[in-house]
Amino acid sequence: MLTSALAQTTVTKPATKAGKPAAKPATPIAAPVEAPLARAEGEQLAAAALIHYGDYVCEFDQTANVMPSPKNDGYVDVRHKAQTWTMKPILSSTGALRLEDVKGRMLALQIANKSMLMDTQIGQRVLDGCVHEKQRAAIAAAVGKPAGAALLQGGAAANSAPK
Repeated sequence: MLTSALAQTTVTKPATKAGKPAAKPATPIAAPVEAPLARAEGEQLAAAALIHYGDYVCEFDQTANVMPSPKNDGYVDVRHKAQTWTMKPILSSTGALRLEDVKGRMLALQIANKSMLMDTQIGQRVLDGCVHEKQRAAIAAAVGKPAGAALLQGGAAANSAPK
């Protein structure tokens, strides 16, 4: 009788595979907090005003989208497939517009007749031959002009007021 009384009061643990104790529930991992970006001023804001915002059609049926960053004035978000990079616009001395990933990996270049997206860590172009509707219009306007005439307009200068 005593044995059956002890058996009735013994608490049994839930069974697990191979007699291992049950695992503790995982604690949620907090997303890393990103440092705030430097406030955009002067040249950066001027460069941001020259960007062709919107959709780009690229080689091999690829697309990209460039929009003002909703979180940071003077910065842009470049999206390709499921990835989005926040980039800082910089006007180069050649007239090309550089969009530099704030995390240092990606680089987008916008010139008068095309744009491209490069992965600087592996040294390869991710997208090439990307054309915005304004670049398409610049290409059409250059048809019939002497070779190099589009270069004289200067990448970013071609984006300014009509001549």
